[in-house]
Amino acid sequence: MDGMEILTLEGQPLSLAELEDVSLHSRPVAISSAARARIAAGRDCIERILAAGQTVYGVNTGFGRLADVKVPPDKLAALQLNLIRSHAGGVGQPLSQAESRAMLLLRANVLVKGFSGVRPEPVELLVAMLNAGVHPVIPEKGSVGASGDLAPLAHLALVVIGEGEAFYQTERLAGREALKRAGLQPLVLAAKEGVALLNGAQAMNAVGGLAVARGRRLAQLADVAGAMSLEALMGTPAAFDPRIHAARPHAGQVAAAAHLLSLLAGSEIRESHREHDARVQDAYCLRCMPQVHGAVRDVLDHAAGILELESGSATDNPLVFADSSSKTQNNDVVSGGNFHGAPLAYALDYAAIALTDLAGIAERRVDRLLNPDVNEGLPPFLSPDPGLSSGYMMAQIVAAALINECQVLAAPASTGTIPTSGGKEDHVSMGMTGALKLRQIVENVERIVAIELMCAAQGLEFRRPLQPSLELRRAQAAVRAVVPRLEEDRSLAADIESLAAALRSGAFDGWA
Repeated sequence: MDGMEILTLEGQPLSLAELEDVSLHSRPVAISSAARARIAAGRDCIERILAAGQTVYGVNTGFGRLADVKVPPDKLAALQLNLIRSHAGGVGQPLSQAESRAMLLLRANVLVKGFSGVRPEPVELLVAMLNAGVHPVIPEKGSVGASGDLAPLAHLALVVIGEGEAFYQTERLAGREALKRAGLQPLVLAAKEGVALLNGAQAMNAVGGLAVARGRRLAQLADVAGAMSLEALMGTPAAFDPRIHAARPHAGQVAAAAHLLSLLAGSEIRESHREHDARVQDAYCLRCMPQVHGAVRDVLDHAAGILELESGSATDNPLVFADSSSKTQNNDVVSGGNFHGAPLAYALDYAAIALTDLAGIAERRVDRLLNPDVNEGLPPFLSPDPGLSSGYMMAQIVAAALINECQVLAAPASTGTIPTSGGKEDHVSMGMTGALKLRQIVENVERIVAIELMCAAQGLEFRRPLQPSLELRRAQAAVRAVVPRLEEDRSLAADIESLAAALRSGAFDGWA
């Protein structure tokens, strides 16, 4: 995006906002001078090992079950090439270009920490590809999340060596051609650099990070939709009294209650029934919004913290410790398991559960808006001519179908380990599966929140001349800028998708 400040990579944790800035808005990226020095120091360790003829996993050995096979010096370049080609076995639809960009960013940021033993050239090319808009075509399926996201990262690495495919200026091209059009040259990788590009959880971090960022906005937009529904249903904000939430001070719950009160302040609709309201309590889907929406916020904040910590973590194997006090017996190059995706896999499954429940409570409010048995005198299904017109009847049915899909997808992926690589990699995270299904859940929840906003906007119009609060009038106007009032039956498919796209694009972020 023109005028955006350069994001300088130091190997630091990256916020989800920074991830979105680079992935969605093309924020430029650079490598710090301190990071370049760390990269050089790490590479010096690898060069010493090679000069001494020592045997170190990932430098001059095979991989996985083949780790005991030593590779002679004249075959090391072929070793890197074969590793990338052999592991690029992903299948399915390609990740979005935003997700591909996120992977480039995250992998570059890991490498600049200096623990991977690469030369500066691979990192510089990753950053140059980001800034030039060369986005590797990366099939979304094929990773088990240990040793990291091998298949997705291998497809990314294919473009680095001038193979595979990439998107450039909306065109899908051979990787070498995409680099050429961007004025970039492919690399011939040196020892250790192939495995350094492949080890890590950057695919699940990219897909999951972008999904969690969208989910966090949805958790707040659900407050807007819920507040509109409360007004249309002549509900009471009494349950949002801050004293209630101070007595059970979960951070998300307190924040959600305060947000709901601010959205409802100054409502004519509320004042019209304050003195003569026969109901003591609203249904849970209205009364318990702070508790449910707030808990979802807390879960997503927890997941975001894990994803952000991971974005600045070294996930290669082996790791190179250039500042080690011992320079004997390879004590500065140590094999471990930082590539294992368990921390992310658990967090992504947790986020999926929370967002599925957010969808569930939103759908219950939609039902109350439409159901003539409980909708406080609104016309059945918010139809302008009930009987002749079905109104929004189908919207609740669509929401129910989407929630059922979310419920299936919310089953954890992280408990489904299957041994790979001849049993050498005998416990894997399945974190990429978790990321992909979380992305689908987020897309469904965007549609469900859109359905609630659409129905609530229609419901508020049946309360005229009474007006909701100023904030909710503004939100209603934003809905109407995308979806017109339902005057007679029409296909709702385009309305739902258009409003969901508006939520996704940030059109409602003023209330998030």
